[in-house]
Amino acid sequence: MMVTKMTKIERGRISFVKFFLTSIFLVFALPLNGLATSEENSGTATGFNYQVDFPENQTDTSLGYYDLMMTPGQQQTITLTLNNPSEESVTVNLDLNGAKTNSNGVIEYAANNIENDPSLAYDFTEIVSGPDSVELAAGETKQLELTIQMPEASFDGVIAGGLVMQRPEEEAAQSDDASGGSRVGNRYRYAVSILLRKSDVEVAPELSFNEAFAEQQNYRNTIFVNYSNIAATYVNGLTVQAQISESGSSQVLWESRKTGMRMAPNSFMNFPISMNGDRMTPGTYTAHINAYVGDQSWEWTEEFEITQEEADEFNERDVGLVQDRGFDWQIIAMIVGGFLAVVLLGFLVVRRIRKQNKKNRKGKRK
Repeated sequence: MMVTKMTKIERGRISFVKFFLTSIFLVFALPLNGLATSEENSGTATGFNYQVDFPENQTDTSLGYYDLMMTPGQQQTITLTLNNPSEESVTVNLDLNGAKTNSNGVIEYAANNIENDPSLAYDFTEIVSGPDSVELAAGETKQLELTIQMPEASFDGVIAGGLVMQRPEEEAAQSDDASGGSRVGNRYRYAVSILLRKSDVEVAPELSFNEAFAEQQNYRNTIFVNYSNIAATYVNGLTVQAQISESGSSQVLWESRKTGMRMAPNSFMNFPISMNGDRMTPGTYTAHINAYVGDQSWEWTEEFEITQEEADEFNERDVGLVQDRGFDWQIIAMIVGGFLAVVLLGFLVVRRIRKQNKKNRKGKRK
């Protein structure tokens, strides 16, 4: 009987140890970050509609945006018709921004952290003004007025910007997503381009190299080539090919090529060249860039430096790199210590049971 009892206890202890080890494995096998969830917004309506009201100086009424021919110093008010077809009142937030170019070669009209290019002579936000928001009652139709004050000086090309319209709750949800949240859903906003010109003279694109530098994109080591469209005209169908090599060497370390990009007038672009998971090494490098638009082309060969401080910082933050840190002995010690504590506890329990059983048998004999 004693052997049978001990066998059960031994089995129980072994099962408990197996459970403990399995639990440890599962705990440390799980990802440390939270699980992302997808949350779809109910319905598909934005809560409001708009219509562009073209003035007489609209250059082409078949367009879905404003393209206005104006005179030096002219002041003009343009309107959009907003409508709320729902049975509830809505607030529409309004944001006027100059046209910028992001690192994907896409033109943005929404608010962003992209600075103005030094070649920009006239800031759109200082020329066009309007309210910050509009209140629409249920079923209400209202005209939104925007005021334009053109510069006194004459110029060729266009001043480009846009009006972004969005409900506050949609804007807040997008802000949460941008700050690292995991919500995924339908976000609705309208963007209407506003182009202002004083002549119909065609302006050709003109690209100018600024600098090459080391940075990160999505927490991965990247080389960026910064160049500007210094002309007051849009660039369409832009192709860029960039190669990075060590200074004095013809061996290409990293390269990138992208076609079909666009640039806003008087804006710059940070063109990314991924380092493909490589560690940054301090030193002097050469960037060779070719850009093409139609029958126009540009070529730049420039040197840049990656400092020891930059290399250390970016290598530490690159999520794709296997850091040479070795084992985390503190965590390993905690696991081993926890395991030994459980084994010791099991041993003491078994020992106490044995003593109790032995004591019970002696008591029965008496």
